[in-house]
Amino acid sequence: MKTVAVFPNLIKPETGAVLRRIRDFLAARGARIMLPRTRAAEFGMEECGVDDIERLPADFALSLGGDGTLLGICRRYAANPVPVCGINMGTLGFMADIEQNELEQRLEKLCAGDYHVEWRPFLAGYVTKPDGTEHFLGHAINDIVVMKGDVARIISLALRVNDTPLVECKADGFIVATPTGSTAYSLSAGGPIMNPMVKGIVLTPICPHTLNIRPLIIREEDAVHIHLVDTRQSIIVTLDGQETTPIHPDDTVTVKCSDVRAGIIKFEDKDYYQILRTKLWRNC
Repeated sequence: MKTVAVFPNLIKPETGAVLRRIRDFLAARGARIMLPRTRAAEFGMEECGVDDIERLPADFALSLGGDGTLLGICRRYAANPVPVCGINMGTLGFMADIEQNELEQRLEKLCAGDYHVEWRPFLAGYVTKPDGTEHFLGHAINDIVVMKGDVARIISLALRVNDTPLVECKADGFIVATPTGSTAYSLSAGGPIMNPMVKGIVLTPICPHTLNIRPLIIREEDAVHIHLVDTRQSIIVTLDGQETTPIHPDDTVTVKCSDVRAGIIKFEDKDYYQILRTKLWRNC
């Protein structure tokens, strides 16, 4: 019997109807469905509610929402990797492989094991204090962003890769992105698009006040260190745009590729370049 974890986004008005379609389909095939207990109660499915869902074994997880919902679920499963498949209920759904009009067809493939899993790297963020003490901030599958903490004020940042000082510049911040995140905030800031299966890390400045700095792709094994040049200023760090941490002006932010991987479920009839063409370049 398959066990399926389901994470519904409460904001989407169609979530309840889609959730019932999933429940009915999986129940007819003898599969067990489980939801976070609070979510199960909100949708009248108390019998499916469980505590600490990310600690329980599951064959795969379903994300009902947009890309942000899927990113949050991947981070929840960082310590207990379970493959996640996105059902698009957002505006773009670049990472989601299931559209609502093909739900039952794709669920059939999932139950039959007719899919593959792409294990994509997480970034790990750390803060190093002046005394050398290091604190773990968390994981991100898209990007870790170091940016200004004050409204409408440019900041002076120094960036080092491994032990080599690379650049000092005035900017709104720096984006450190995975190949998966290269089509997110980094793309909006002028960064390159990378196939998510390519090994590398993208460094993209945000609104740099210079003509002499461009986005850079570095090796997956490189470590990025960012700190304020002018300690009178303030900065924050965001993980996938969902978790924010204020950083002391004397601290150094370190970002490197984690050994942890997120499993994203993909189907053979949908390749990356097809998704690029139909979702990102559809209005060209």
